Amino acid sequence: MKLLLTSAGVKNPSIQAALLDLLGKPIGESTALCIPTAQYGHPMCGPELTWKFIAGRSPLPMCDLGWKSVGVLELTALPSIDRQRWVSWVGAADVLLAAGGDAVYLSHWMRQSGLAELLPSLTDTVWVGLSAGSMAMTPRIGADFVNWTSPDGDRTLGVVDFSIFPHLGMLPDNTMAGAERWAAELGGPAYAIDDETAIKVVDGSVEVISEGTWREFPG
Repeated sequence: MKLLLTSAGVKNPSIQAALLDLLGKPIGESTALCIPTAQYGHPMCGPELTWKFIAGRSPLPMCDLGWKSVGVLELTALPSIDRQRWVSWVGAADVLLAAGGDAVYLSHWMRQSGLAELLPSLTDTVWVGLSAGSMAMTPRIGADFVNWTSPDGDRTLGVVDFSIFPHLGMLPDNTMAGAERWAAELGGPAYAIDDETAIKVVDGSVEVISEGTWREFPG
């Protein structure tokens, strides 16, 4: 799987160029499935924000980029339907668009649904994460970002080997000082990124794409 891990979606031309490189074809020729699940686990999200994400009415560019088609993949529904049905949907999609919200909640349902198990086989699929949709791919998110109680604590999927501190400088508590403290508590490699920054990962190779501010913490 090819990853584009963003703080706030495809916010600028540099991030969009990275997305096009990962897709290998125009957005208008690419099919997408959006995953809103993370929103249900966060106390600041609700039905209206979920609808805005799906409908492309959010100020964070994801579903409104001009895809050939956009469908909804709600992970909490997958265990109740035939696995081959939804696996075929995922396999046919060029890109999976994961909304923000609570990364631990998203990770839980990726495991419960079977999507996490499927990820290694999706070699040509692009995962575009927005905030929690990006953080779910990391090993840990840190206690500061946990809103939904999980038996796994702050641990997420570990698809990549670094953690992400999103919205750097964009929220009152998301300061560089806060990122430094967070990274020290994690004790592993990490990046703090603002909303104009994304991290592109292909075959283990990591590239920061930015028109803003970011910082690497080696761990």
